[in-house]
Amino acid sequence: MSSPDGRARRRLTATEIDLEVLRQRALLVGTGVGTRHLDEAEASLAELALLADTAGADPVHSVLQRRDHPDPATYVGTGKVDELRGVADSLDIDVVVFDDELTPAQQRNLEHRLGRDVVDRVALILDIFAQHATSQEGMLQVELAQLRYRMPRLRGRGITLSQQGGGIGTRGPGETQLEVDRRRIQRRITKLEQDLERLGRTRATQRKARRRRGLPTVALVGYTNAGKSTLLNRITDAQVRVEDRLFSTLDPTTRRLRLAGGETVLCSDTVGFVRRLPHELVEAFRSTLEVVNEADLILHVVDGAAPDALAQIAAVHTVLDEIEATDVPELLIVNKVDVAEPARVRELCEGETALAVSAATGEGVDKLLGAVGDRLRALATVVELVVPYERGDVLAGLHRDGEVLVEVHADAGTRVRARLDDADLSRYREFVTG
Repeated sequence: MSSPDGRARRRLTATEIDLEVLRQRALLVGTGVGTRHLDEAEASLAELALLADTAGADPVHSVLQRRDHPDPATYVGTGKVDELRGVADSLDIDVVVFDDELTPAQQRNLEHRLGRDVVDRVALILDIFAQHATSQEGMLQVELAQLRYRMPRLRGRGITLSQQGGGIGTRGPGETQLEVDRRRIQRRITKLEQDLERLGRTRATQRKARRRRGLPTVALVGYTNAGKSTLLNRITDAQVRVEDRLFSTLDPTTRRLRLAGGETVLCSDTVGFVRRLPHELVEAFRSTLEVVNEADLILHVVDGAAPDALAQIAAVHTVLDEIEATDVPELLIVNKVDVAEPARVRELCEGETALAVSAATGEGVDKLLGAVGDRLRALATVVELVVPYERGDVLAGLHRDGEVLVEVHADAGTRVRARLDDADLSRYREFVTG
């Protein structure tokens, strides 16, 4: 078999042919509503293409319409809908994907006028999460988010909600949830909320147990595909799955991390963020994201090679604000310096307390571990203690649990000036002076 340019093509396997047949042909539509600059709208539409590809569709064509306000009935206006119908018919499009959230009425009107499936950015991201969730908690969280999204869209959908299809926006809870009425769905939502609350209590108990062991916690956050899992593997040998695709990590992973100074901390990977991450997902994953709220330090991983890295940083901060984690100390990590432009890396680090690393090659990782230790020690309290000479165990514990700054032998015992976090300080309270 040869291609039109004469080059030999590899014969596809039966599985690959099946996958090609199953992939939908997608028309992407962006409007740039709410964006100030054309390049922001174009970057968002380019990201939508990646999302569509991750969800299992082939982005065949994209259309960008600039408008200040969405049309109440069709979002893009009657004339644009007619234009989109012509493009979709000529290119044999299966699904039209909008880069903004559509109201239920807009979605119904568009499907009627376009004669094919219409999904928005929220449904697309929910579909990706539904494909990637593997743990019990992750699957429950995604199902809850999907049902909250679909609840107001039941009206007028009819038989289309009674079957589980294979296209974008149709995966998820399954036919038994999709064919029931609002009351049944609401009962399912209530049950999911109760199950997640129970799992959340279990997770909180586990975090308290870790706290009692006096181990500081560090949370990795960042835009999807920024390299958080690769960095976790590099610094902890966690051996978690790493893929060059969006949202390859949904379930949090926590591993012990040994710092350069000998201290042990707990390091947790988290789900990647994205522009306009659906509120339904943020709410559903709130219990999982509590590891970020309760961390002593956030390591914000940024893709230094991304053309819109600053916008990605802003998107992450938006989610951190939504989960009320903006008060947690943050260290910016500019990743992928092995492939990023040096000038771009310097620009991202300029004016920030940031470190440049490559999780793939290990460049800068030793400096990162040293910086994490310094930041955690800086967050601890400096206290004066007097340890009796016969309590050598206490003195050894201070060296193990904290950072001993000064150690002087006096008449009453060994006078120590040390930096301890709150959990460790409570164990040595009787020896604190002043």
